[in-house]
Amino acid sequence: MPRIVDADSLEDALSRLPGEPGVYLMRDRDGEVVYVGKARSLRARVRQYFNGTDTRLFVPMLAKLVGDIETIVVGNDKEAFLLENNLIKEHRPRFNVKLRDDSNYLVLRLDPKAKWPRLELVRQVGHDGAWFFGPYHSARSARATLRVVNRHFKLRTCSDFALAHRTRACLQYQIDRCPGPCVFEVDAAAYADQVGDVRLFLSGRHRELVDGLRTRMAHAAESLEFETAARLRDQLQAVETTLQAQQIVGTDDVDQDAFGMYREGGQVEIVVMHVREGKLQQTQTYSLKSMELPDEVVLASFLAAYYEKAAFVPDEVVIPSALAEDDAGPLVEWLRDRKGRKVAVVVPERGDRRKLVALAGRNAASSFASRRDRREDSELALQRLQERLGLSKLPRVIECYDISHIQGSDTVASMVTFVEGAPDKSRYRNFKIRGVRADADGTLASQTGRQNDDFASMYEVLGRRFQRALSATDRGDDDDAWSLPDLVVIDGGKGQLGQVLTAIADLGVPVGAEGVDVVALAKERRSAIGRGRAAVAQLKQRRREAQAAQTEASVAQDATPGAAWVEHVLQEQVDTSDPDAFEVRPERVFVPGIKDPIVLKPGSSERYLMERVRDEAHRFAIELHRKRRGKRALHSSLDDVEGVGPALKRSLIKHFGSIAAIRAASFEQLCAVRGVGRALAQRIVEQLGRDDGSGPVSPAT
Repeated sequence: MPRIVDADSLEDALSRLPGEPGVYLMRDRDGEVVYVGKARSLRARVRQYFNGTDTRLFVPMLAKLVGDIETIVVGNDKEAFLLENNLIKEHRPRFNVKLRDDSNYLVLRLDPKAKWPRLELVRQVGHDGAWFFGPYHSARSARATLRVVNRHFKLRTCSDFALAHRTRACLQYQIDRCPGPCVFEVDAAAYADQVGDVRLFLSGRHRELVDGLRTRMAHAAESLEFETAARLRDQLQAVETTLQAQQIVGTDDVDQDAFGMYREGGQVEIVVMHVREGKLQQTQTYSLKSMELPDEVVLASFLAAYYEKAAFVPDEVVIPSALAEDDAGPLVEWLRDRKGRKVAVVVPERGDRRKLVALAGRNAASSFASRRDRREDSELALQRLQERLGLSKLPRVIECYDISHIQGSDTVASMVTFVEGAPDKSRYRNFKIRGVRADADGTLASQTGRQNDDFASMYEVLGRRFQRALSATDRGDDDDAWSLPDLVVIDGGKGQLGQVLTAIADLGVPVGAEGVDVVALAKERRSAIGRGRAAVAQLKQRRREAQAAQTEASVAQDATPGAAWVEHVLQEQVDTSDPDAFEVRPERVFVPGIKDPIVLKPGSSERYLMERVRDEAHRFAIELHRKRRGKRALHSSLDDVEGVGPALKRSLIKHFGSIAAIRAASFEQLCAVRGVGRALAQRIVEQLGRDDGSGPVSPAT
């Protein structure tokens, strides 16, 4: 039986929380752990979830979901950090980042305590004193590295059982890739040197490796051990050849891991680039699905999960954006304990580190494009969008419209089309707004391009567009690019939605399963509610009232979690030191027949798709408007004179020097220009007139 069922029981549970550092577990009303977090003060941190000051994306859902809150008090931040990681692995809560277990990846193991150490592939990083390298995402890359080591460093490859029971040297000895310690006397010191070289090679300490080989080669030559010197020379050349292929990405000698992140809605791709002594050694990619947490939370959770079983902790961890203070401090301290010395977590702003993290970001974007199943992701986003907005059909074809103008001039509209969640530019269309105006006699006349009424412009565009759709239907051409879409998205609010519905109704196009679904996407709105602490208190009171209303609604009906009140929740934390208090309403979707707008969860795939569609329509409309405005700027009064083409226009401007000079020219002067007859000269005089106020110059009689 859940302890928290309403606002009173929630307040009672919050009042009994300790104020010490520790970890908290939030359970839903079925007893399942849905979120695990840490805090310096458990009481203060958990209260933030329910008083509106926490801005993370899943927080509005907790008011409906939470049925119990458990806490575990610890001694300090680092203990809380470690306990949080363990509990996340144990419970795998839906709102925490879950990194796939490292047991899915191969690592290379080298045990220096063995009598004749060998390099082997394993799937677990142990704590037995052995050296581990990796992990490697693919068996191919791991085995390729193993082959390079076996070829150049000549450690044994047989198992311990074979080593103990072999009576005759194997093929590896015959091809000079193993000294044969199983049956021959082998110099243990020389073998230990090879083991150390393998460690340097796999750790990326290549400069130290090369210097060591050169020193030992010179020492062998001085001691007249020419066979040994020749073997070291060949090994040195082979290692240098192998290392030449590595990309140089920095000038520092420190070991670095650079992280790049790319996301589309809830789908996140993270790339880790291992840089050793300025050279890129290898990259790893991780795909995370259904991540609706902010970037800094995703990144912090990923770092904790990644380094928990990592074979190596570098000197620097280079990340693209800052972590929250509560996450950064414990993470740095924990990494320092794991490495045994200081580890820096860096967010670079310039220089080689900035270039490195930018390169990691580009790799993440490239990996996302190549690794993702776009069809699967699009299908998921479309399904969620249909469910969240209550659409009558899966919106496989989405059209979005936008109007662009400057104070009514050069008004244009854009229509962009997304098919299966991706833009189909062959179906993009643009419209020049015609508009109407009343002449002095009361008749209506076209006023192409001048329209300062977005509602009227949208009505005109939708009317023209759906008329084309009806014509295609009458022709029986279902594959026509003008055929009806599944979903129409309008950039705007209730007013724009009403205008679209009116236009569609006037044309007889049904809304719903037999026709099209229509929604409007309103941009984020920021409004000031006052100044000072009184305004901040008023804002917090609004939040508490909204949360209470949601709690009542959640008990009364099984609505979508957070749907009724997330509209009122601030998406920005209020700074009480700021004299101005602002209320920020997130982007909202207006749906016909539903009074309150729907707020799509930020970071979700469905919201990412809607924003992408809207932004593409806006970009296309702006581009069209600028082109049209540019053409008008190049238009001159000569272009309106019948009979004056581009060639004659150039001749007139070349002859007189400017439009003003042409306007001031006499009838005879105009006739003197080649190609200008008396009739054309008369039209030019009448249409351009004189700029001195005397009116047109009459032809000589």
